[in-house]
Amino acid sequence: MATQLWRTDALMRELTMSRIRTRLDREELFRVRRGVYADQPCGDDDELRALMLRLPDGAMLARQSAARRHGFGVLRDDLIHIRLPSELPKPRLPGVVVHRTVLPVHPVVVGGLPCVPAAHCAVDLARAVRRLDALPVLDAALRSGVVTRDDLLAEVAAHRALRGVCQARQLIPLADGRAECRQESQLRLILIDGGLPPPEPQIWVTDSCGIPLYRLDLGYRERRIGIEYDGLSHLNRDRLRHDRERVNWLDAAGWRMRYFTDRDLYRRPQHIRATIRAALS
Repeated sequence: MATQLWRTDALMRELTMSRIRTRLDREELFRVRRGVYADQPCGDDDELRALMLRLPDGAMLARQSAARRHGFGVLRDDLIHIRLPSELPKPRLPGVVVHRTVLPVHPVVVGGLPCVPAAHCAVDLARAVRRLDALPVLDAALRSGVVTRDDLLAEVAAHRALRGVCQARQLIPLADGRAECRQESQLRLILIDGGLPPPEPQIWVTDSCGIPLYRLDLGYRERRIGIEYDGLSHLNRDRLRHDRERVNWLDAAGWRMRYFTDRDLYRRPQHIRATIRAALS
């Protein structure tokens, strides 16, 4: 059953404050956030709905919060990002970040909550976050299927003269919906920014009968150079056994594999570029 939410002023049309307190003590009523109550314990979506009740008309989820609703929330952020029209007063609510923009935005409803449209959300983030995080957002937006490259190009044109638009405009042509995680996108961008040829994401390697056996994170198919990001999932013993079998097969098939970790990605990007440059030469 859907959770019923009430603002304090609506609830007090039927109950006194004393009666509200009694129901809270009996757990017949639950406080979701200041000024909003529910008829049962709430999940994350209900807490967002409760927040919207505290905000003026025209408020909508934006940036990382909207991206999660649209299906491309690859950037971690525990804050709730809200967009408000510039003429409305800015509320002060814990855990809430309010953004304003001069661009007109018509909200879309995703899972019952008003959100900034997907293309607008992706371009907003690509303008606002650091370059290494911006490409993963654009890749994930394309992968989610809620936007196309043409949608992003049309949207970025509407953001002209806004802060960070040059970064977004530069990265949209590089975006690729085949990337499957944030680190793969970041690894690809490090190589591109180092002047290396763009590696192909998600390469399937086939056996002698043409049957796909293994898929590589990135690589250069014609040169048979594969590039992999090893995250925490590769520390599992069963996964390690599979990886060793895979490496041996790829080596026998003539593939030269290069592996990188979070330390390389975030502390030694030049090492990544030098390693791949040497493999290509």
